[in-house]
Amino acid sequence: MSFSKAVDLLNLARMATGYVGVSLVEIEAEFDCVRRTAQRMTDALVRTFPDTEDYFDTDGIKRWRVPRRKVAEFFAPDAEQIATLDMASDLLAKQGLRREENQLRSLRSTLNILTSDRARTRVEADSEALLVAMGHAARPGPRPASDARVDEQIALALKGPFQLSILYRSRTDNEAKWRQVSPYGLLLGERRYLIAQDTARDDDRLRHYRVEDIQNAKVTEAWFAIPEDFDLDAYSRRAFGVFQDEREFSEIVWKFTPEAAQHAARFLFHPDQRTHIEDDGSLIVRFSACGHLEMCWHLYAWGDQVQVLAPQALADLVANNRRSDFPSLP
Repeated sequence: MSFSKAVDLLNLARMATGYVGVSLVEIEAEFDCVRRTAQRMTDALVRTFPDTEDYFDTDGIKRWRVPRRKVAEFFAPDAEQIATLDMASDLLAKQGLRREENQLRSLRSTLNILTSDRARTRVEADSEALLVAMGHAARPGPRPASDARVDEQIALALKGPFQLSILYRSRTDNEAKWRQVSPYGLLLGERRYLIAQDTARDDDRLRHYRVEDIQNAKVTEAWFAIPEDFDLDAYSRRAFGVFQDEREFSEIVWKFTPEAAQHAARFLFHPDQRTHIEDDGSLIVRFSACGHLEMCWHLYAWGDQVQVLAPQALADLVANNRRSDFPSLP
């Protein structure tokens, strides 16, 4: 059997471990083959995995099903997959998402149980070596504060979605106040923001609530519907970081000096950015977004190696903070 056919057979076995198994029509669609080839593949499946059972479903369609325990070892996670899970868990912890971190670590433990002892020892050693080689370590640095009880309630509300009561203190409040909001999602960055509508307001505007400033939270029984045309990813792209102010939304144009251009070209400042190299070697970066303050925080690290061409309001904000004595670029 050729290598490609062996891979196809394993993929077929994976499909057949599902609760209802797999049919000839599904094999034809998955492997882009004709009926005769699909039949030969089921013959090979039965020869390779003798415990394969065939049956007719309620629609009279013949299906093949392989017990999961017979193919589990073929699909045991490798070292890179385990290392990726560990890195993802650590990143969730650094974002203050303790509940999600625990879920991922629970998945990691489940995978260990499903992996044979011999394979587990090898994978564990290899994944640890990969983590060390990739320089992945618990590094100090700023991270959002988190309250496990608040995080739990936010997660439950987002699953519904259900309206959420939050005890929240904004920067203009003297003390925290209870608000009832309809949560749309979370934006993660230097700070975490809960994106939600305030049910006490007549407008449909989405507001950003700093998660670390939510002192308490309680899921309500009030279900609500998120508009079908709402896309959290598209919404997040309207900001440079996580904070949004629609009054600031406009085209952003930065010009990096020829000395910094090559370095800046390796950055993705915004998912929708457009870049252009000028005749003098300088780099022009354009994108549309809001969040001038977060842009200032980033631009400061480039010192006098970047100039804001537009908008003027952002140029005015950074004008007096363009240092020339930084020893290196970001």
